[in-house]
Amino acid sequence: MTESAPPAYEGFQGRVGRTVAGSEPWWPARPEPPADAPNVLVILIDDLGYSDLGCYGSEIRTPNVDALAARGIRYTDFHVTPMCSPTRSALLTGLNSHRAGVGHVAHSDPGFPGYAMELTEHAATAAEIYRDAGWATFMAGKWHLAKDSDTNAAGSQHSWPCQRGFDRFYGILDGFTNLHHPHRLMSDNQVVEVDQYPEGYYLTDDLTDRCLSWWKELRASHPRKPWFTYLAHPACHAPLHAKPLDIERYRGRYEAGWDALRAERFARQQELGIVAEDTEVAPRNTEEGDDVRPWDELADHEKTLFARHMEVYAGMVDGLDQSIGRLLDGLAEMGELDNTIVVFTSDNGASREGEEAGTSGYFVHLLGQPDVEADLPRMDLLGGPQTMPHYPRGWAMASNTPFRLYKINTHAGGHSVPFVVSWPDHLEARGELRRQYAHVVDLLPTLLDLTGVEAPSERHGKSLIPMAGTSFAATLGDADHPSTRTEQVYEMVGHRGYYRDGWEVVTRHPPLTPIDDSEWELYDLTTDPTELHDLAAEHPEKVAELAAAWEAAAQAEQIYPLDEGSNLKFVQRPERSAAYREPITIFSGTPTLERWRSLELINMRAFTVTASVDLAEGDRGWLVAHGDQGGGYGLFVDAGELWWLHNDGKGVVRRLSGGRVEPGAHELAAVVITPGGFLWDVTLTVDGDERATDTGYRMLFPMSPFEGIDVGIDRRSPVSWEIYAADGPFPFTGTLHRVRYDPGEDAPDSAWRWIDMLRDMGAKFE
Repeated sequence: MTESAPPAYEGFQGRVGRTVAGSEPWWPARPEPPADAPNVLVILIDDLGYSDLGCYGSEIRTPNVDALAARGIRYTDFHVTPMCSPTRSALLTGLNSHRAGVGHVAHSDPGFPGYAMELTEHAATAAEIYRDAGWATFMAGKWHLAKDSDTNAAGSQHSWPCQRGFDRFYGILDGFTNLHHPHRLMSDNQVVEVDQYPEGYYLTDDLTDRCLSWWKELRASHPRKPWFTYLAHPACHAPLHAKPLDIERYRGRYEAGWDALRAERFARQQELGIVAEDTEVAPRNTEEGDDVRPWDELADHEKTLFARHMEVYAGMVDGLDQSIGRLLDGLAEMGELDNTIVVFTSDNGASREGEEAGTSGYFVHLLGQPDVEADLPRMDLLGGPQTMPHYPRGWAMASNTPFRLYKINTHAGGHSVPFVVSWPDHLEARGELRRQYAHVVDLLPTLLDLTGVEAPSERHGKSLIPMAGTSFAATLGDADHPSTRTEQVYEMVGHRGYYRDGWEVVTRHPPLTPIDDSEWELYDLTTDPTELHDLAAEHPEKVAELAAAWEAAAQAEQIYPLDEGSNLKFVQRPERSAAYREPITIFSGTPTLERWRSLELINMRAFTVTASVDLAEGDRGWLVAHGDQGGGYGLFVDAGELWWLHNDGKGVVRRLSGGRVEPGAHELAAVVITPGGFLWDVTLTVDGDERATDTGYRMLFPMSPFEGIDVGIDRRSPVSWEIYAADGPFPFTGTLHRVRYDPGEDAPDSAWRWIDMLRDMGAKFE
């Protein structure tokens, strides 16, 4: 039943006469924070390992974060989820990630509550709570809490930052981007229209500038209003990009390799007290598929290439620290540093996505094999805009010192992260360590506790799920206070874990294998924090106890269904998604089509792209460009000749000429078929007449092309660096009426053809 509108003046607590002079005004109260209410700055770094900061044992220059730690507190036993989107959901809601609706990264939509890939409406975000309490709310950086199919112009915006409580947002909705040429920046709910970034542009610096600008604008507008800022840097996620001077600072530093670096960092951690003197560092990872070769067994050319990867990563971390220094200096200049709660942490452990040998082409590498020979000639380009690199997993192992395994795993290397907090006006501790166990679900309750803001039980008529987190504010002032969190559940892609009072059961679950209790390992973390001595055989009763606790938590936190490894969850989509695979027409002047929406037109399928043009003599430029330096293709005209160009994302660029096109009106097309073997064959046509055919182009999928479709121009990161260097975005000088995409048949090796087989294969492990 629809509630009727209130009568006129209902609820007005003044008096209304016939005139203003004869009436008594009344203004409804607004939330008003205390006069001394602090600002709150939460800095979340992507894929930063436990040992990557100087104050946690690193050789990388991080003087600003180290100074933050020196005037604050470091936690040595702080944990997150083993993946980025889930950690972000827990941080912002105080809920376990599956209960918040984000049990995995937001690049799928399998159709289950724990994997909705967007924040539940029955949770209030930190931004919503603080805005309702009278704080200004800002977010810069990586969101990654809206399902990929909702990040285009036709998608729902209900799980975007400004719809979840942020007054201002500047950054990316996606999970990662090119830091030199971001593929798609958003300002609030609007795409930032950029054809070409200025020389020397770097996203980390841009995000820093935006935060400083917001703070200054607010303070010029109001002398006391506090703010909550969530700065979620896309660095240090792949592609690993850094500024040249920052990379140069680390030239030659990593020639000794990851084994030596790990030993060096562990020794420093012992000196700093980050780990106890009797702690054993985990041995080199040897698990199949996660293993790391001894550095001394590598070939010389591998050592040279791999060391360069780590130089880039170190430069990236160094650049982050510089940006944080600028933020802290800005707060000091404004006189607000001491009354700002600053939190610094990472979203998971260091990433092994570069696999055994790293890559110069991250987007195409996700489903490919390492190719050292292809990467060697590109070594000097690593870290710059022409490559999309990720380091070999041996460096991730070193980043996670002293722990085992990596991001994704529920072992400590996947979820143990640095955590620094500072609030000089109210926290007396300076440079102290805290060894209490804490989890990212505890951060929001702690911040609310420190700022005196009450967590709501309902909002806008919706009941809210009670937060799973518990404030650890008491431990900030008392190093001996017991841990306020005694239990925690973990799950990621079938890997499972459960912590209770210093004991932990954990699995490393191989895909397409039975999910049962025989997998559980058991560790006493009070004596074995690096998980080296499996006690499962000695204490079966403890295994049974914690396995049962995991099962109960899995039901309560909507962790089921588990990922059996069939990849069905990536293929299974709602019927409405099929609309994105229908033919479309893109008219001249259309902004860049969003990444996921663009990919649906070509992903694992044949397609035809046709440009309707009027050509005059001398006209040139891109007709259509899809992708970037991480992989892409396009059609362009130059010197009266039609060209197809394909960039495989690993440095190989191929061209196919369609011959001369006479001035006049024409339909210029590329007909792409999929013979199998993850390849494309391409035929160029002019007004339906075949002009040229070539075969064996590397099919681009699943995230390459990463930048969306441009018509009449190639914006931002170019498909062809050669063309970009000569002509920039290379806009078409003729008349481009429209570009039409006609998606065709699924490729023979497309998962869409085998969805029933995938379901049957996965059902064996029910």
